[in-house]
Amino acid sequence: MGGTVPADPPALNRRRLLMGGAAVGAAGAAVAARHDGMLGEPPADYRGAMPWDEGAADAPPGAGGRGYVFFTSAEAAFIEAAVDRLIPPDNVGPGAVEAGVPVFIDRQLAGPYGRGDHFYLGGPWPKGTPEQGYQSRFSPAQLYRAAIPAIGSYVSNRYRGASFHSLAAADQDRVLAGLEAGDVALTGVDGASFFTMLLQNTKEGYFSDPIYGGNRDMAAWKMIGFPGAHYDYREWVSRHGQPVPYPPVGFLGRPGWRAS
Repeated sequence: MGGTVPADPPALNRRRLLMGGAAVGAAGAAVAARHDGMLGEPPADYRGAMPWDEGAADAPPGAGGRGYVFFTSAEAAFIEAAVDRLIPPDNVGPGAVEAGVPVFIDRQLAGPYGRGDHFYLGGPWPKGTPEQGYQSRFSPAQLYRAAIPAIGSYVSNRYRGASFHSLAAADQDRVLAGLEAGDVALTGVDGASFFTMLLQNTKEGYFSDPIYGGNRDMAAWKMIGFPGAHYDYREWVSRHGQPVPYPPVGFLGRPGWRAS
């Protein structure tokens, strides 16, 4: 397995990660909506009048069910450990696992996004530049499925048979930092490309509308003061720097909204 990892990588910093994902947080509901189509047909429309009575409108479908749809148990163990190092729990807010990020990624990979419906996956496949974006023959689901066991083999060889999820946090950070820097050579897959996708998907799951399985209880929105999918923000457009004094609301509405 070749490759080297930095001897003393900088700590994966929650503040740095969230600052890097500020644009994702500002439009959290729209982020996951980009991966549309995985949740079935849209609800019926109301025409001619608004259903002002609570519960009168059709509730949109959500990422339901228990357990994982795409990930195997071994893959889930890696994902849970990895995303909780990218966004660890602290006194600022929940970690990625607590926020449901693994479920978000699982459901995305099981749907059109995982199949690469919005990706160009045709050849040729020379190594691209960062400005060219994602360059691979793998769909997102294929990339995850190839990269996770390759990382497992790398970790096992480097850490005397250990698995990633069993490593100490500092060693997990070293592996992730090595992947990010391109210093970890994996067999059959580009580690840096996988890390870029994993980090992006982790941010998306953390800040997306809860309907997609992540941002459980809107905890990430509460943390950054994002009010969510309110129907009307007109009175706040010119009130720069002022917090919107409403509790966050998602696509499913407030807790009192019931499916028809």
